[in-house]
Amino acid sequence: MEVVSTTTPLNVLFLCTGNSARSVIAEAILNRLGRGKFRAFSAGSHPTGRVNPLTLQTLRNAHYDVSEARSKSWEEFSGPDAPKLDFVFTVCDDATNEVCPIWPGQPMTAHWGLPDPVKAHGNDAERSVAFADALRMLTNRIGIFVNLPLAKLSKLSLQKQLDEIGKANAEQSVA
Repeated sequence: MEVVSTTTPLNVLFLCTGNSARSVIAEAILNRLGRGKFRAFSAGSHPTGRVNPLTLQTLRNAHYDVSEARSKSWEEFSGPDAPKLDFVFTVCDDATNEVCPIWPGQPMTAHWGLPDPVKAHGNDAERSVAFADALRMLTNRIGIFVNLPLAKLSKLSLQKQLDEIGKANAEQSVA
């Protein structure tokens, strides 16, 4: 019995507060690593209205296309014309202070928090390291996610796997 459809791309939304760094990075990574299997989006509860320039530079340095990158509200994904979401992942380092909406279709959710590179201090090189760390941690987590045998996992087993992925690299997080 197939629990998760694997015949059409699965829609994944990455959420954060500002939608200027972590969620945008995650969207780019999944759209590359999961091409054909997943379709990624990102949004924020209080979007900044622009993607952080160091986010764009970090993605460009890793050869990601950033032409479609933009900061947007999660309200875009709650309306009747929004894509049906299969997964919603929060990537804020403290999601406990965020109240997420109830998503239509009850997608699977997990918290994959990591430090906000926008809050990194220091010179440009030091701040760039924080963005590179976010890219590395999200690449690791998303790499694990795209390789899960979704059609073979029960919903409970899949939820456990998603929660475990959120703990990957947590002990190595750099603020």
